[in-house]
Amino acid sequence: MSISASDVKKLRDITGAGMMDCKKALVEAEGDSEKAIEILRKKGQKMSAKRADREAKEGAVIALVSDDRKRGVVVRLSSETDFVSKNDDFVNLAKSFAELALREFPSDKDALLALTYSEGMSVADKVIEQVGVIGEKIEIADYKNLEAEIVSPYIHMGNKAGVLVGLNIASDESFEAGKNLAMQVAAMKPLAVDKDGIDSSIVEKEIEIGKEVARQAGKPEEMLEKIAMGKLNKFFKENTLVNQAYVKDSKVSVTQYLQSVQSDLSVVDFKHVALG
Repeated sequence: MSISASDVKKLRDITGAGMMDCKKALVEAEGDSEKAIEILRKKGQKMSAKRADREAKEGAVIALVSDDRKRGVVVRLSSETDFVSKNDDFVNLAKSFAELALREFPSDKDALLALTYSEGMSVADKVIEQVGVIGEKIEIADYKNLEAEIVSPYIHMGNKAGVLVGLNIASDESFEAGKNLAMQVAAMKPLAVDKDGIDSSIVEKEIEIGKEVARQAGKPEEMLEKIAMGKLNKFFKENTLVNQAYVKDSKVSVTQYLQSVQSDLSVVDFKHVALG
């Protein structure tokens, strides 16, 4: 049967599939656009199953905050190749998932995947559909959200990473300070806000490593605990955000930088999502 160019374009606008794929689906569906969408979706399901064991380490990370700056989300949409991840359509798809997440503010990734993306299609369905469109494995690999008095976002060059930083006081100055700290998180990759956020198993491991290094260096047994605690304090300084040297002025710590902006300004939490 004859399929018009306008029908093909309409289907392409809905699904993002290539023009030839849309035409083939419409021919198979005898011009029924709903059936054509289902045909394309089934193609995505088959492709998804076929490529399930592939690694998807490339992609795009999007961080967004609400207009009132009190909520933020960061979404990582992964792909197999950077050829796909650099495509504007792929980045826009990632942004659309992040925008939906910001509106609905789901609690976790599973809740995000269950959201309605469009009529009759969940986010999970849309991802599967796009596997068929793009021709390689894609997935929402990570999703995090954050609420605070003010939340600042940062997207690292080329959508390689996204960061949210929540602070305890809302103002234009604190929003800018939060953006500076979000860049700090992307660069320095702290494990937690402060030492209380470091898992106890990591602390115990660092103490044991510190003792063993000192022991191998011939230090007396009675000194091992003290030496290990000194090394632990250094670990905290390097791996907790508020204790790190501030990247824009290494003479001060992050805490001191925040105090220079406003005396009682502090970090509530941060979220960091990166490719890899």
